[in-house]
Amino acid sequence: MGLRSFLSQAVRTLRLAVKPGTSELWLSIKICLLGIGAIGIIGFIIKLLSSVMQGRV
Repeated sequence: MGLRSFLSQAVRTLRLAVKPGTSELWLSIKICLLGIGAIGIIGFIIKLLSSVMQGRV
């Protein structure tokens, strides 16, 4: 793929892109925070189980 075709495809993509509305933006933020929280809880549970199995609580 040449540089010229890449740039033309990038420009086409940017023209089609639209700014999200307020409700869509908040929905994305909520989903991201929920995912971060879920990963944190899973990590905490793994750390807790590891501590219990080693006898250090």
